[in-house]
Amino acid sequence: MDVTSKERETRNVATLKDVAALAGVGLSTASRAISGNGPVSAEAAARVQAAIEQLNFRPSSIGRAMATKSLGIIGIFVPTFFGSYYGTILKETDTQLRAVRRHVVVATGCGEASPREQAIEAVRFLIGRDCDGVVVISHDLYDDDLQMLHAMHPRMAFLNRAFDQLPEASFCADHFHGGEMAARTLIEHGHRELAVIGGPSTSSDNAARLHGFFAELARHGIERRTVPHIVSDFSPEGGYVAVGTLLERKHRFTGLFCANDTMAMSALARLQQAGLRVPHDVSVIGYDDDYSAAYMAPALTSVHIPTAELTRNAVRWLINQCYGTQWPIERTFPVSVTLRDSVAQAK
Repeated sequence: MDVTSKERETRNVATLKDVAALAGVGLSTASRAISGNGPVSAEAAARVQAAIEQLNFRPSSIGRAMATKSLGIIGIFVPTFFGSYYGTILKETDTQLRAVRRHVVVATGCGEASPREQAIEAVRFLIGRDCDGVVVISHDLYDDDLQMLHAMHPRMAFLNRAFDQLPEASFCADHFHGGEMAARTLIEHGHRELAVIGGPSTSSDNAARLHGFFAELARHGIERRTVPHIVSDFSPEGGYVAVGTLLERKHRFTGLFCANDTMAMSALARLQQAGLRVPHDVSVIGYDDDYSAAYMAPALTSVHIPTAELTRNAVRWLINQCYGTQWPIERTFPVSVTLRDSVAQAK
């Protein structure tokens, strides 16, 4: 049985039945060849593929969802679309899902509500769109919020968040150790007059890295009260303004720790505008070591967090929960320091 071009024209859109008829196979064989689920001979698969191309057939996502009881979509919440840090996360998430023929839908916060309320609304949006699973990245959510959202959708992974109540679903580096390493790097280069630009005080991972930083300073006899600490928001604007505030205080510092690379980038610019040379006058160390760090001027020394590896394992773990795959999952994510030009020996 053949399907004429006139019949296809009348229908306007080719169906699976058209593909099966043109390929000379049964509906179930055509369906298996398209989905990749189940046995199909190489010859039959080739005929189905040829029919798809000839008919310009597009499988129905609604039909697939009805057949598999799954949309084949993982949702991810990120606090913002800006910055190379979140770009790395989104790219790795999409790469992992495409490898198993699934896709990602992304939500971020918007509106006039608080960052916490925006995060809750965005995650609820993803849950309401029947995503098979959800990845949550938010330093604004409380543990109670995570428990509430997890109760609404048990197939949920938490990225860059140590959540003791659900350790299997949590993927996070040791940020306390990362803070220790930042302090140790500056001290080993002879810096004892220091300043810090931190992220939001509500952020658990920011708190951990700052606790580690000040704990390491204390081991070297540097008291926390002697180190100026500006609370910022992880943004370029925040880093720029924070350096201005430090300079206005006229408190001498030869070493500056920025709690993420985005703030460090604008800190470098603001220091240069003030006539301070990095690293000759001030050494600067960032945090995350995202791919932009190597291209700053000067190239930024940064605490390396294996963000791509964290994301890969969080997404693969969620894929295993949602689709029955058996990806091996890593749980240990070593933290290190990438030394570049922005840190030098104190003068």
